[in-house]
Amino acid sequence: MIQREMYMSKIRPFMKQDIIKVLTGIRRSGKSVMLELIQQELRLQGVSDKQILSVNLESRNNPFAASVDGIYSYVNNFASRAAGKIYLFFDEIQEQDGWESMINSCMIDFDADIYITGSNAKLLSGELATYIGGRYVEFKIFPFSYKEMLDITSFKNNAEAFQMYLTRGGMPFLYQFPIDEKSSMQYLSDIYDSIILKDIATRNKIRDIELLKRTIQFFIANIGNTFSAANISKYLKSEMRSVSTETIYNYIDYCKTACFLHLVPREDVIGKKLLQFQEKIYIADHGIREAVYGNNMRDINQTLENIVYMELLRRGYNIRVGKNSSNEIDFVAVSGKEKIYVQVTYILATEETIEREFSVLETIPDNYPKYVVSMDEIDRGRNGIKNVNIREFLLMDNY
Repeated sequence: MIQREMYMSKIRPFMKQDIIKVLTGIRRSGKSVMLELIQQELRLQGVSDKQILSVNLESRNNPFAASVDGIYSYVNNFASRAAGKIYLFFDEIQEQDGWESMINSCMIDFDADIYITGSNAKLLSGELATYIGGRYVEFKIFPFSYKEMLDITSFKNNAEAFQMYLTRGGMPFLYQFPIDEKSSMQYLSDIYDSIILKDIATRNKIRDIELLKRTIQFFIANIGNTFSAANISKYLKSEMRSVSTETIYNYIDYCKTACFLHLVPREDVIGKKLLQFQEKIYIADHGIREAVYGNNMRDINQTLENIVYMELLRRGYNIRVGKNSSNEIDFVAVSGKEKIYVQVTYILATEETIEREFSVLETIPDNYPKYVVSMDEIDRGRNGIKNVNIREFLLMDNY
């Protein structure tokens, strides 16, 4: 079991503290494993198994989990038998109606350290905040990074390993057991269906599943491209379907809430002003794109851009798409006082491509680090701008 220290280092300071730990992320991204890792660390710190209660709300094996009253009663009985502080773990808690008040009661009534996970970011952060105010902290869990994929497998950092990551993405299950390409794509396709049906359609009471799927298919095909409701409407009309702009934006919001899609705004890098209606869309796991749409290798520029975006997100950066005059900067990433600029391209094959990727960064009048990330093996950096192979960029400790 990979330790996922990137997340544990963030969670560790809050362990045993009187604050609810909320782990959110796309379905099957490894949230349940994170709960196991936390329990493992607690045991190393001397916490007894008799103090730890773990409940998976998706499982049918826990009769008491059929209602919040049943869960609370079970916790109450558990607490009465445990010696000292108890440690409560609730996996996929949004599956149980009324969970918010139950968690609040557990926090008030017991000496408890509480951890919850879910695949619905808005439900967890929004509804929980209504009950407990600021007494929670959220940790966003993402599929495996390229580095995590290498750590859990016997692959070396080479073109073959990265080729696999390009098509399969980072869902942890795919790298824990030997599994062929066809089975991998089936697994990812099944995850996609679960997200569509359980986390989006059912949760938001969507009746026209076919329209939802067609719209999301458009989003998936156009990762890394500027979003336009008009373009989606035009596409759906060509498919003999019509949809309102309001419905399109609702679908996007539902996908964001399910931790499936990410919408990235544009920012004028000189005027520091957010630009309206010029966002880009990225997907939480590019392997799912390959499974349900294909063409990750054909759309290599989009795929590489998506991979870099998710890596910056994992590292805690606040990300914007930059605009400088008529030129676009793929990512302006800020973390505290740190800032980096990143251009992503497949290969710097021509002088025209080299000029396009470097010149936009050369016009930025500050001294923050600037990168052109590509699959080139030859360093073409110039004027203080670094050209880094994407495999190496994803493995760098610091930017």
